[in-house]
Parts: sequence; structure tokens; C-alpha cells
Amino acid sequence: MNKFSYRRVGMIGSGWVARAMGRALAPHSAHPLLFWGRDRERTGHAAGGVDGHVATDEADLIRSCDLIILAISDDAIASVALSLAKTPLPSPPPLIVHVSGASGVAPLDPLRATGALTAAIHPAMTFTGDPAAEVARMQGAAFAVTGSNSAAMAQAQALVALLGGVSEVVEEEQRALYHAALSHAANHMVTLIAGAGQALSAAGIGDPAGLLAPLVRATLDNTLAMGFDALSGPLLRGDARTIRQHLLALDRDCPRLLPAYRAMAMATLAEVDRGGERPSSPAIRALLD
Repeated sequence: MNKFSYRRVGMIGSGWVARAMGRALAPHSAHPLLFWGRDRERTGHAAGGVDGHVATDEADLIRSCDLIILAISDDAIASVALSLAKTPLPSPPPLIVHVSGASGVAPLDPLRATGALTAAIHPAMTFTGDPAAEVARMQGAAFAVTGSNSAAMAQAQALVALLGGVSEVVEEEQRALYHAALSHAANHMVTLIAGAGQALSAAGIGDPAGLLAPLVRATLDNTLAMGFDALSGPLLRGDARTIRQHLLALDRDCPRLLPAYRAMAMATLAEVDRGGERPSSPAIRALLD
């Protein structure tokens, strides 16, 4: 029995995601991975990290690979797919996937039309340039999977399993909503924590991250376990005096944080009201408006 899952894996892209995916898939490719990217030097570095090769052109991937992964920016997927579709497919056709969260499988339609199996798989995790750590984090991570047909879906789910991930099927029309939810949670968390750190620095705290870490980690754990029921603090208690003091202090010492504080506080009050058990404080709403 062939121990390799793929004859050859092709990777389009040379950034953090491409490097992590390349590292994860190199042991499952019978031949060295084949990389292609606009920046030849970066592409060479990415290929060298997994003892891979640099393709002569995009058509080289179509001719040589039975799995091709597009690890490129969202806006580039459609144009790259159109370019790849100019090369006749081998038989059997390859599985061609992109790893964007925001896009479904539609940008790969030119390839689907030529007979390729096409899918979108998006790992719900962050990539920061440490391929070894990121390969480890793929173990048990959720991957949003959208396939152009049942055969493509089955192969995409098999690929996710090979990466150690767990498939979550996301329909084409729901990909944008799915990605908005992830961006809201992850990207806005960065802004939120960074802003809190800036305010703590202004308050004279020498190690804002160290002070915040236990609180933020406990809040995250509680929220994942309890949802909005994990909320505590002055907004829930209706403590208008405390909120007024917050606003005055931010306006005086950290004014750039004030708009975000107001917006998040109003969003929190709206969620409190949706719960219906305890209406939000009109006095606090008046302060925030």
C-alpha cells in the first residue's frame, strides 16, 4: 500500500500559510512539493523550508500535482484560478483548494468548469510565521469546508483529516458571515486588548500585559463556556457613576480609546436588553450617547 496520500502537492503562495501548509503536507507527498509564487526569492525560501522545488510556471503545477493549494490573498484567487484553467487537466483531475476564509468555492469556477475538483478549506486559527507551531495547532482545529460537489467535498474533508483538523461544512452563501464572525472575535480582540494595554500604560502600569493576562484568560474561558452569561461589571450592574468616571478618565488620558469604549459598551447594553431578564440602565445609555 502506498504510504503517501498524494503523488505531488503543489503550493501557490509563499507566505506564512503556504509555509505551514507545506510543512504539514510534505510527509504525505510522494515527490517533493512544488511551489509557485510571484516573488521568486520568497518562493525559493518557502520551498527550501520543506526541501521542495520551485515550479517553472503555473502550468507545471497542473501537469505535475494531484493536489494544488492556493494560499494567496482573497483578491488574487479568481485571477489565479483563471490563469490555471488555461492548462489542460490531466486524468484523473487534481483537487484544487484555496484556504481563504471569506471566499467560498465560486472563485475557483474556471477550474471546476475544466473538470477539476474544487473546494475551499479554511483553518480557524491564526498564522504568525512559525510553521512548526502552526502545524501543531492544526491538530484538532476546525476547518470551514465548502466543496463544489460531493466528490470535491469528500476529498476536501479527507485533506482536512490528514492535516489533523475537524471539518465544519459551511455553505457557499454563508462563507462571508462565517468569516465575519471569526474576524470579529480574533481581529477585534487584538484591538481590544491593545487598547486596554494603552490605557493601563497611561495609568502608570509598568507591565500591562502581565496585569491583563489572568483577567483576560479567565474571561475568555468563562465566555466560551457560558456565552453572554459570563458578563460581569458596571454595565450589568447599572452603575452609571462608574461608567461616567470611565468616560471622563478616557477623555482626559486616553482619548483615542474613547470611541471604541463607547461602541463596545453600547453593544453590550444591547445584548443585555436582548436577554430580557434585566433591562439596561437608561442613565448609562444617556452617558454613552
